[in-house]
Amino acid sequence: MGSLQESLDRFKKQQEKCQTTLTSIAPRAGATRGTPPKHASSMMPNSKSMAPAVKFSNDTDRLQHINSIRKAPVGAQIKRVIDLLFENRKAFTPEQINEVCYVDILANKGVFDSLKNNLKVHYDGKRFSYKSKHALKNKDQLLILIRKFPEGIAVIDLKDAYPTVMDDLQALRAAGQIWLLSNFDSQEDIAYPNDPRVNIKVDDDLKLVYRKMELPRDMLDIERDLQKSGMKPSTNTAKRRAAAQIHGISQKPKTKKKKHEIGKRTKLTNRHLPELFKQ
Repeated sequence: MGSLQESLDRFKKQQEKCQTTLTSIAPRAGATRGTPPKHASSMMPNSKSMAPAVKFSNDTDRLQHINSIRKAPVGAQIKRVIDLLFENRKAFTPEQINEVCYVDILANKGVFDSLKNNLKVHYDGKRFSYKSKHALKNKDQLLILIRKFPEGIAVIDLKDAYPTVMDDLQALRAAGQIWLLSNFDSQEDIAYPNDPRVNIKVDDDLKLVYRKMELPRDMLDIERDLQKSGMKPSTNTAKRRAAAQIHGISQKPKTKKKKHEIGKRTKLTNRHLPELFKQ
């Protein structure tokens, strides 16, 4: 860190020295050589059109940026490296990391040791790479993994598997191969396999609670309860009823037709099966 700052200071001093030398060259040259001849005035460049003095500050901003990165806290430097590994999903040597994101791992033991012990980083002795919780590469492997968890797997554990994993989750849901449901306790999405071959066991206590639960008779009450639970109803009864009133459609429930019992006057077409029609 100190050597970089010293180099930067020396570079600035060289800039000032070179600038001073350039600005003093023109006056001295005119004093020693005397007044130029008249015909030479047309050959002399116009002072207004002369190019600006050369500045040696093209690399100053980059050096200052590198210095600020290397002086940052260890946590900030580690995050910078992990972001690089996450976005590229490639293995980098310490020299390559220093070249790309300016974090000098070899010169900072704290950063080096923290990266080696980080849960999101894999170190094979030469290179660093990103380590996700589940080693997946494509949609097919994602579906195979979800089918191994009939009780559901948290989406947060899948988000960093590979860059397009969230798009693949939505594609699998749209194809009807998985379910994406929200967990009321943690408000996190859970991925469930939609596979008829999966045998899901349901506790008897849960079955009993389900069978004892009485739903409201009015759809408006059902939709209101769903909204209280944080779910969006798939129907809008209030809107449907308002539209029906505008068009004069009756909302009275349809009466069920009474089933006719088989009597003596009923024509039997299957007389060869008389046991089916015994009173």
